[in-house]
Amino acid sequence: MSTVILSIFAGLGGMIGWGLYDFFGGLYSKSIGNSKTFFWSQLAGLIFAALLTFSFLANLIIPAKTGAMIILASMIYAVAYLLFFKGFILGNVSIISATMNLWAVFTMIFAYIFLGQRLTPVQFLGVVLIIIGVSLVSLKLNELKGQGIQLLSGVKETVLAALLFGAFWIFSEILSEEIGWESTTLLVKIGVVSFMLLFSLFAKRELNLARIPLKVVMTIFIAGILEVSAVACVNWGLTVGEAILVTPISSALSIVTIGMAVVFLKEKISKLQGAGIVLVIAGIVMTAF
Repeated sequence: MSTVILSIFAGLGGMIGWGLYDFFGGLYSKSIGNSKTFFWSQLAGLIFAALLTFSFLANLIIPAKTGAMIILASMIYAVAYLLFFKGFILGNVSIISATMNLWAVFTMIFAYIFLGQRLTPVQFLGVVLIIIGVSLVSLKLNELKGQGIQLLSGVKETVLAALLFGAFWIFSEILSEEIGWESTTLLVKIGVVSFMLLFSLFAKRELNLARIPLKVVMTIFIAGILEVSAVACVNWGLTVGEAILVTPISSALSIVTIGMAVVFLKEKISKLQGAGIVLVIAGIVMTAF
């Protein structure tokens, strides 16, 4: 099977896993907070990643320089997701999900600059469509008169998160090629959980789930397994393909998240914002060619 086909399958795995995770993560961030949701889902993901790594008998002996890169990547990933979930708390699930697709653009830019990967003309056009689409869903056009441009609530946090995710996937590709996708997935998860423990300690964030309904806890744990499965799929894809191809496909997760929000939350979007979301999705599809 060609590397292109394998990369597409890896991207689709990331799309489905992240789409479901972002929907449930955003939903429960509103009710129990982004720190609790992220920490416990990541802990569940860590357990699953450990089982996955030991099943593949992956090598966990790493050089000090690689260890430092894992720590940095873990911090970037954790902060990015906290900002992303903060965006969910402040804003609309559909709009925040569409805006988050900017991470694919940032990943492409970083891959172009630092890894020497290149875009085809069709991919470049797709990036332009993504930028236009994100602009449409991110602006309160009815407030332009007299008050200037005002971003929708949560969008600024989400754009910053997208920038960090773009940087993270460059680190992740380097790590996956150096120590393997299994070890990268596990070690980054260990780093993320450790960071969250320290963050909650210094920021005095409560992580106790004692008064949280069991149904919610179980859903968060399942969401964590879906998220680490998505990460594993993309990391595997980075070892058989390139970030500039795998990540745009996986970033189509908005198709899943927005679909869930419309069906289960009955969220409504304006025609202009809907057109923006369509442009984002179309742009992402074009970046795969």
